[in-house]
Amino acid sequence: MKKITIFLFLAAFSLYFCSCEKYLTHDDPSGVTDADWWETEANARNALNAVYAGMPQGTDGRNIMLAGSDLSDEAVGRQSSFGDYEQFTKSLQTSDWGVALHIWRDNFLDIRRANRFLENVGNVYMDEALKARYKAEARALRAYYHLELFLLYGAIPIADHSLSQNENTLTRNTEEECYTFIFTELAAAAEELPVSYSTSEAWRISKPACWAFITRLALFYKHFDVAAEYAKKVIDLDVFVLYPDYAKLFTYDGELNQERIYYKDAGCATAWDRFAPNSLGGRTAVSPTNIVVNNFETRQGKTIWELGADSVALYKRNPNYHNNRDPRLSASVLLPDETYLGEKLQPFLQDNANMNRVGVQASTMTGYWVKKYLDTKDQNGARSLDFMYVRYAEILLTYVESLIEIGKYDHDDVTKYIDQVRQRAGMPKVDKSKYNSQETLRTLVRRERQAELAFEGQRFFDIRRWGIASEVMNGQVYGATNPETGETVKVEVRTYKPDRDIRYPIPRGEITANPNLAQNPGY
Repeated sequence: MKKITIFLFLAAFSLYFCSCEKYLTHDDPSGVTDADWWETEANARNALNAVYAGMPQGTDGRNIMLAGSDLSDEAVGRQSSFGDYEQFTKSLQTSDWGVALHIWRDNFLDIRRANRFLENVGNVYMDEALKARYKAEARALRAYYHLELFLLYGAIPIADHSLSQNENTLTRNTEEECYTFIFTELAAAAEELPVSYSTSEAWRISKPACWAFITRLALFYKHFDVAAEYAKKVIDLDVFVLYPDYAKLFTYDGELNQERIYYKDAGCATAWDRFAPNSLGGRTAVSPTNIVVNNFETRQGKTIWELGADSVALYKRNPNYHNNRDPRLSASVLLPDETYLGEKLQPFLQDNANMNRVGVQASTMTGYWVKKYLDTKDQNGARSLDFMYVRYAEILLTYVESLIEIGKYDHDDVTKYIDQVRQRAGMPKVDKSKYNSQETLRTLVRRERQAELAFEGQRFFDIRRWGIASEVMNGQVYGATNPETGETVKVEVRTYKPDRDIRYPIPRGEITANPNLAQNPGY
């Protein structure tokens, strides 16, 4: 199913704009009585598909690529109509911050949809095996929405049934209770779900997707043994492989691949609008920083910092000098003076006719552009590119990181799977003479994770779980270096308060409606 039905879109749209009370108490998806609605398999399927409506997209809706990048050190964001991320990075967000309100309400709306489905699908006359699978999908989705809330807000109220109006007084469960609920639900759902679906239904949540979400939960809470166990479960299924062409992986040509574990149908349909240069029809909302660009190694497997001051200066002025950087750089970032679609991008050319100048409205803020998920077919209206929310490369890196953190850094699988990821991208194998301790391998896998997963939404969580957010989210943010003057673009000054900005605020309106909800520290 490439496009959701018009009915589902209208249902999701109308439900989103309902008040908090209404979406906590509304009784069915269409306004008809439960007895009328929960009869046919088609209605059950439509109701389940509505539960999927809130799953994150890359460049629209939940904007995973924007939020995960703009709220981290790898990019800066503008155009607040997509989310006022700049407010958060300057620690100016309050409990009225619109992004936090949207995510909170949308997730609890989707949780309610899942609960309503689980409570009523038993009345539907349909194949029992299919009904059991549908229930498992709903449980998995409900667990995922709890997971996203948990990672962003900390401990939350667990909603394991649809709440009546009188029950809108829940308190926040403990972190341990939230963790246990999410883990248990994902693990149980996985037992009832298939490893894969037919092509027309490949967008549905599956057994390996559930296991992948468990790895994200376990990583964030430093349960590395659990993360390693469930990442290895995915690996041992022996159904996923790394797509051979990294650059093509994020285009229409590589869309049908065996690397994607969970994806959002048409989840990058607006990538051209969000990322492309202004002169080519884009209104750039995300601009990479020099942090993400400088992270990429040379083709010889060295960081630019290992090469000496002269080489560092050279690579800052010309990041892909002599095409000697990790090929994932050119696949992920459009660089100054690069020719793209026959046009030379000149962010430092001071000409009023130059729509790509740094700082011009709808142009790059840093001198760089996100290239990942840009496909030239979208310039003329294709606009249906899928977004891979979880892919196999992430699982391999999660498995490796977890082995390193539990002290098994000398396990053969560590270099085996890092090598697979690196060599797919055209990079050399791990230099075992240099990377042979827990600390050096930890540094390597973190660098590899940033290079491999740039702009895919995980950096926000990575810098928090690694405890480096205070280091990388405070102070001056820099962009590209002007090759003519040697001056580096100064973008903005960021502020990070670790006791506060580790979490989103609980929305003020939710606490007003339910005083039993305790606010996060600092808000």
